Amino acid sequence: MKKPRVEIEYCSQCRFILRASWMAQELLMTFGEELGAVCLVPGSGGVFEVRLNGELIFARREAGRFPESKELKQRIRDRIAPEMDLGHSDRK
Repeated sequence: MKKPRVEIEYCSQCRFILRASWMAQELLMTFGEELGAVCLVPGSGGVFEVRLNGELIFARREAGRFPESKELKQRIRDRIAPEMDLGHSDRK
């Protein structure tokens, strides 16, 4: 079975690459064995979107803000490894 793929599309004009690469690092450290790839996709127009296997799971434009690491980890975990404990990221 093919492992899940995460894509983080970020606005290169807005220099969102640092935030996107940090988020990619957080996801890889958390889901290293469960994910097949975390890809950074340059975009424009203020975009910051996160997709899991093509499904949009976070859009900056819709939320009016950037995602928190904790919330992205929870959304991804709920789809690919619901039984996984995220430690401090699961606590309120």
